[in-house]
Amino acid sequence: MADKPYLSVIIPAYNEEPNFKKGTIDDVPKYLDQKDYTYEILIVDDGSEDNTAKLADNFAKKHKNVRAIKNPHQGKAETVKTGVENAKGELILFTDFDQATPLSEIEKLLPFIPEHDIVIGSRQLPGAKREKEPIHRHLMGLVFNLIVQIIAVRGIWDTQAGFKLFKSEVAKPLFSSLKVYGRGKAVRGALVTAFDVELLFIAKKRGHKIKEVPIIWHHVATSRVNPLKDSLRMLRDVIKIRLNDLRGVYK
Repeated sequence: MADKPYLSVIIPAYNEEPNFKKGTIDDVPKYLDQKDYTYEILIVDDGSEDNTAKLADNFAKKHKNVRAIKNPHQGKAETVKTGVENAKGELILFTDFDQATPLSEIEKLLPFIPEHDIVIGSRQLPGAKREKEPIHRHLMGLVFNLIVQIIAVRGIWDTQAGFKLFKSEVAKPLFSSLKVYGRGKAVRGALVTAFDVELLFIAKKRGHKIKEVPIIWHHVATSRVNPLKDSLRMLRDVIKIRLNDLRGVYK
C-alpha cells in the first residue's frame, strides 16, 4: 500500500453479512486494480451485531490495499468520519457497501477535480438513472430535497446520494465540524440521517466549490429504511442544522 495513495475509498458497514455473501464488495478492489493510480479501501464497521467486522478483517487480509476499522455503533456520520480521519489519500470518496452506485461511476466525478473541492453524485440531474426504485422512495426523496432547498442547502438537488468525492484537505476539517451526530452519542439500530446535508451546508458556508454530477443508481431492497420515521428524523436534522447556524455553531 502506498504511503500516500491517490484515492482513499471509504465504505461504511453495518450488519453487512448478507451483502458480503453476495460478493458485490469484491468488485471494488477488482475495479481499482485496473486503474493507473494508487488507492486504499477502508471498510469501517459501525458496531455491527452480525459477523461484519470479522468478514471485513478477512477481506482486508486477502487484499493488500484494504484496511478494516472497527467503530462503536454511532451511525453512518461517525463511521464515515472515522474513515476520513484514517484516510491517507489525496482524494477521499465515500460510497455505500451495497454499491447501489457502482464504483466505476467515479470516472464521471474525477474530471471535475482539481477545479472543484467536492464532487458529488446526483440521482436528480438530467442524465442520471434511478433503476428499480419504488415510487414511495422516489416521492420521499423529492419531498426531502425540496425541504433541503428551502431550509438549508440551495442549488444542490440530491444531497443524500452516498457517492461523494473530496479533496483530502477539504474533507478532514469538514467532517471534524459535524455537530448533529457527534462522537459519543449512542444510537440503536440502523440510522438514516441527514449528515450529508450538514456536511454540504458547512462546505457552502466556507466557500468550497461543489460540483453535482449525474450518476447511475440501482435501488437495493433493504429493511433499514422506514419512510415515515426516517423522514421525520431527517426533517428534524435539517432544522437542527439551521438552528446551529443561527447560533453561530458553524464557523
